[in-house]
Amino acid sequence: METGGSLPHATRKPTLTPKAIIHQKYGNKASYKVEEVEEPAQNGCPGLAILQKGPCLYRCTLELPEFSVTSESFKKKKDAEQSAAQMALDKLGIRPSADNPTAEEAWTDLIARIEYIFSNEFLSALHPLSGHLKAALGRVGDLNGSVPASVIAICDGKPNNLCKIINPKMDSQPFLVISYIMRAATRLPELVVGPEGQLSIRRKNPYPPDLIESILSQESGVAENVTTMAIYIPCSTEKPVEPVILNISSSSYYLDVIAQKLGLSDANKVLISRTIGKASSETRFYLAAPKSFPIDIPSDHLNDKALKFGEPLNARASYICGQNIYGDSILASIGYTWKSQDLFHEDVTLQSYYRMVISKIPSGLYKLSREAILAAELPLTFTTRTNWKGSFPREILCSFCRQHRLLEPVFSISTIPTKASSELSRSSKKLKVSESADQDTEYADGDDTVYAGAKSVGLASSFSCEVKLYSKSQDLILVCAPNVLYKKQNDAVQNASLKVLSWLNAYFKDTDMPLEKLKQLASVFDINFYPQNFIKEVVSCLSVNSFQHSETFGGKPESNGNNILNGVVEDAESSIDTEGLDSGVCPSNGSLLCVCYSVSLVTKDKLQKELLESAEEFEFEIGTGAVITSMEAIGSQMSVGQSACFHTELPPQDLVLAAAKDSPSALALLSSPCCLEYSIILLRLTEPPEDRMEQALFSPPLSKQRVEYAVQHIKDSCATSLVDFGCGSGSLLESLLDYPTSLETIVGVDISQKSLSRAAKVLHSKLTMNSDPDAPSRGIKSAVLYDGSITDFDSRLCGFDLGTCLEVIEHMEEEQACMFGDVVLSSFRPRVLIVSTPNYEYNVILQGSNITSQEDDPEEKVQSQSCKFRNHDHKFEWTREQFNHWASNLAVRHNYTVKFSGVGGSADVEPGFASQIAVFRRVVLPEEENLQEHKDLECKYNVIWKWNRSNPALTD
Repeated sequence: METGGSLPHATRKPTLTPKAIIHQKYGNKASYKVEEVEEPAQNGCPGLAILQKGPCLYRCTLELPEFSVTSESFKKKKDAEQSAAQMALDKLGIRPSADNPTAEEAWTDLIARIEYIFSNEFLSALHPLSGHLKAALGRVGDLNGSVPASVIAICDGKPNNLCKIINPKMDSQPFLVISYIMRAATRLPELVVGPEGQLSIRRKNPYPPDLIESILSQESGVAENVTTMAIYIPCSTEKPVEPVILNISSSSYYLDVIAQKLGLSDANKVLISRTIGKASSETRFYLAAPKSFPIDIPSDHLNDKALKFGEPLNARASYICGQNIYGDSILASIGYTWKSQDLFHEDVTLQSYYRMVISKIPSGLYKLSREAILAAELPLTFTTRTNWKGSFPREILCSFCRQHRLLEPVFSISTIPTKASSELSRSSKKLKVSESADQDTEYADGDDTVYAGAKSVGLASSFSCEVKLYSKSQDLILVCAPNVLYKKQNDAVQNASLKVLSWLNAYFKDTDMPLEKLKQLASVFDINFYPQNFIKEVVSCLSVNSFQHSETFGGKPESNGNNILNGVVEDAESSIDTEGLDSGVCPSNGSLLCVCYSVSLVTKDKLQKELLESAEEFEFEIGTGAVITSMEAIGSQMSVGQSACFHTELPPQDLVLAAAKDSPSALALLSSPCCLEYSIILLRLTEPPEDRMEQALFSPPLSKQRVEYAVQHIKDSCATSLVDFGCGSGSLLESLLDYPTSLETIVGVDISQKSLSRAAKVLHSKLTMNSDPDAPSRGIKSAVLYDGSITDFDSRLCGFDLGTCLEVIEHMEEEQACMFGDVVLSSFRPRVLIVSTPNYEYNVILQGSNITSQEDDPEEKVQSQSCKFRNHDHKFEWTREQFNHWASNLAVRHNYTVKFSGVGGSADVEPGFASQIAVFRRVVLPEEENLQEHKDLECKYNVIWKWNRSNPALTD
């Protein structure tokens, strides 16, 4: 009976399904969660399509220790499960096979693969390795047809996969594959030979002449000579990194040219690293193999052999590669690809090298995504998707993990119903519910990463996110579990990711940080990390890079070496050109500035200047640290049309050279005393939305305080009917459903069909799905949403117990606001009306202006303030006096009393409440028959949605 060979065909196991393979690998650690997906039925009515059910489909989420995936929708549950399992296999790089080969079977397959590589058939195949085989036939003398074993290792994935089966530690010792390939070649003495002492293999007998002639005839003419730029990285950090030119003739083998640059006679002892960057890249490190490289490994040492190098570790190359590189090395982007038989090549410049260096750090990744290396900084906070520019925090974190050869981050989403989250936030001082200002933007940033632990929930929920980072060996490195809730899942994910990035960034800025200080910093960012694993996977990568604090990141002594990638130090020499129009108002925090800027390297005597970076339009948000401190400080003092020029000391040299398109010129200038010159023109300014400004000062946000104020009055009123004038997307009506009230009928009116559509979806979901007899909303018997103007009278809303109008009238012209007041109190005639509107005097605080002393004359105080309205859509904003005058006159005319209050701030402290509120109460009840007379008079509103508890499916 044969041993060590492949199993006979009859005894092979049947092909396993994706689910079976996942079970073999993970067992009970793999969790399948299947959910129903309802396809909305389209009936031509957009307002109703969101409410009607379509055919039921199934979607499956597969949770693994490293990551989660979610399938598309299928008609059958089992199809969704198999699809999710297949997606996981694709992500893991596992291809279903007939069996799982043993180490002996892998050896047999490896020998068979080497035999196939040197076959006649393979030479004519369109494969990257066949390009090397053809080129090797042009080598002279004993090198003719000789292919370095390192080429087989990096051009053909199958030997690598087989070697990992033979030795699972292969991933941490990638160069060890070469020894296994050389050993496999010795099992084919009749086909190939390996010259003694050389790490190369060649075919023993020549290829048939007709095959060679056929291959030559397929080539389109004589290949042209190739000239490409590469980077020479000496092992000693005291020597500079320099560009080198590779001149490759049509008759030479490009690896021989690289070998000569490394001081070798030929390429047979050149080692090649794995690719740098994207998978399709041909950018690799080339280095000389040590003289003691183990060519043949005894069989009893197959699984425990460690590769020993006599050469010292190349710190700079290893840092970029994520793989140990020894001795001097060359970084080049050249090789044969699947796409063409011609030699692919592109220049690797000093600029591209330094961009690889800074891409290893979170803030560097953000700078590169913004194409603003000398201007941008990783923001301190994630505010809205609209204001965040460049790659999002989650994307940056995923890129960071790939750069450092970690598993993809695992995001676990937790959901809490709105009512529970509100109670939780009130019971815990540390827990905060954050509301996204970007209410209309859904989470869809193009990545297929799926979050573990996410559950299908209703719309009225809050979210928190936990992030875990694992090593390739599935060792847990850190856990970030922010004690914050968000209204959107996306906000929870992005903010949690940013916390991890901010902590990592702080470490990269000071890699000598003591462990205790690092732990303290981790607690600030809600992070728990495992020092041993963190040191092994991240710190060890940096520990070999002492150059970070000297040659590369240290810069000149005056550039503050500890401030790695943290922008520039503001110089006293700065000025603002005030030729542009000056409005006298500085941009407030949260404002979005768009500037045209340029950064130049200039000598101290200002005689020489080299442009490094520029942008015709560059946006950033004030107050989030999204740009260097100098640019934000100057930008916050400018008005649209103004220009500014200021100078800073040099940042770390890496940043300068990563930005410089002409590296030699920049290097020449850097040999002299230099500084950076920034020129800025403010092109436009977008003020922050009202709720963004409010959230900066109030917790809970002012919008939530207004709703809670109205809800409390509604609960105390014992009212059975309520109409919300200008209901928008239904935030007040939705909140009412979370509290027990005496309400039986709720109505909303608005002119925005988009807002009404969302309100219908939310209200219908909560009213229909909540079947608990003790639920707060069980008392609601009917609900209606109308499309119409609140200045028009509709008799169907006449005589309601309660009317609310929260932050609506300021969106109308003043005469329309006055008209609404008259219509609502003279015709609609609710028993109680609650109206809120912004207090203009409070804008000085929201917009960061100086508050005038309380002793000042009120009229003079208002006139001296040049505050903008809180929202670009506001037509007016009233002072307290103006609001009181409007409401008091209105109450007198229509036989109501009025009392004033507010939320945010205090009535006893200037400048009063942020939102001022008037509560009108009817003094004399109208005759019942008079109300009845109005019932059939006018119906100007269109019904958008209607719900009745006795028949929940009935809608209009």
